[in-house]
Amino acid sequence: MLVRMWNRTNQLPRKKSSESISFSPVSRRDFIKTTSLAAGALALGVPALLRGQNLNSKLNIACIGIGGKGRSDTDACAGENIVALCDVDAGSEAYATQTQKYPSAKFYKDFRQMLDQMGSQIDAVTISAPDHLHAIMASAAMKMHKAVFCQKPLTQTVYEARYLRKMAKEKKIVTQMGNQGSAADGLRRAVETIQDGLIGQVSQVHVWTNRPVWPQAMDRPQGEDPVPATLDWDLWLGPAPLRPYKGRRNPDDENAIYEPFVWRGWQDFGTGALGDMACHTVNMPFRALDLGYPTEIEATPFGQMNKESYPVGSKIRFQFPARKASISLEHPHLFHHHRTIEHDALTLWWYDGGQPDPAARGGHDLSNKPPVELTADIVALLGEVPESGCLLIGSEGTVFSPDDYGSSFFVKLKGDEKYLHYTKHPAMAQFPERIPRNTYGKNQGLAHAQEWLTAIKQNKPELCYSRFDIMARLAEIMLLGCVSLRVGKKIEWDGPKMVAKNCPEAAQFIKRENRSGWALS
Repeated sequence: MLVRMWNRTNQLPRKKSSESISFSPVSRRDFIKTTSLAAGALALGVPALLRGQNLNSKLNIACIGIGGKGRSDTDACAGENIVALCDVDAGSEAYATQTQKYPSAKFYKDFRQMLDQMGSQIDAVTISAPDHLHAIMASAAMKMHKAVFCQKPLTQTVYEARYLRKMAKEKKIVTQMGNQGSAADGLRRAVETIQDGLIGQVSQVHVWTNRPVWPQAMDRPQGEDPVPATLDWDLWLGPAPLRPYKGRRNPDDENAIYEPFVWRGWQDFGTGALGDMACHTVNMPFRALDLGYPTEIEATPFGQMNKESYPVGSKIRFQFPARKASISLEHPHLFHHHRTIEHDALTLWWYDGGQPDPAARGGHDLSNKPPVELTADIVALLGEVPESGCLLIGSEGTVFSPDDYGSSFFVKLKGDEKYLHYTKHPAMAQFPERIPRNTYGKNQGLAHAQEWLTAIKQNKPELCYSRFDIMARLAEIMLLGCVSLRVGKKIEWDGPKMVAKNCPEAAQFIKRENRSGWALS
């Protein structure tokens, strides 16, 4: 994200499961094919570092968007070679500090020019621009077989999420989405224990956030301001329709219109509160409950909902059918690697913002939370319902996470008087650790990036816990909430066909019509 323009500102019996055996016979032909491919190193598909050097060499990293979240994404890779910095505004504070910090890096305004001129010198790219540019930038880098770290939400549209997921798989690209809570031990512990039956069959999930903390429910401003000399407004707009540049509503107004950071509330550029935080807060239940395609999505806005920006609050229902999932065994055998678990149908509720309050931060009263009858035990634990959280309600108990990332959680099983931290609940002992942990330290942002960097050096996309193959699915689910808000009605979703069966007008939001010259690569 850019500071000025591209700114991006978390003791019960285990559930019965049906066991299945996964056989993986390897024929002589497959063995020869596999070893031959490895020997050839897939010249175009393996980073230049791996083709010509050794695993102790440093990667060459190019960073698109160098302020706000982009600053920390760049700095998380500082142990490698930062060879290029790209930002549409050469007059920002981020430009001054980051170019000084990385004096050997070449600076560009246009990421396309950067890739054209430095492609052979780049191993990997970080992307920290506004949502509407993610897929354009990521696909361009992936087409050139560059590893990609892209901020959340992975894309702005459902079509783009599927596009990047398919591209990453086909080209075997090492990818990571920037939801750094994925690096936490607590999140991975929650995922494996809930999958293994800690709270039985889960029928309800409730997730809430304090976002938006930027203006929403705005109409497009009138008039036009001079574009700052250091800013390339056309590049900032990218695939979005042309519109006049506007800095502030009037000279005395401290609130910017599009930048920094407040682009999130505009439908052409951001994805509202849902896009900003759901890839963090829904991350843990998404993984633990193996959520796939929802069948219904129904959004209720609070206050004004127009064609330009998202509302100051929304309540969104996602309905998921019964489903099966295959998870790895704690001790896999030669021919027995996974077991199958079955999940009942469930409802996920999302809450953001609240009732309109023009004097409050974000323009709402922060009242939009789960029903009080569901949060009494949380109040008993913390004294209040926190501004953000996640609650899973199962047949044998509940799990509550009080932070944005699912990195810590509390457990209350049937018969328990109160919530206990997961590290202190005796029932946790019966569930073995089976998901590999991130071993790169307690700083989640640095650890999350290091996991990606290590995967690049080893050429193992599967080492990335938030790789596009997984996170594109989460992004797609959440983006359907934005679609329901924009069409103003319930969506009956056909996931395999990527079609709203009852709502043909949703197609324009599922796949955006990009401005000429801004196609996916």
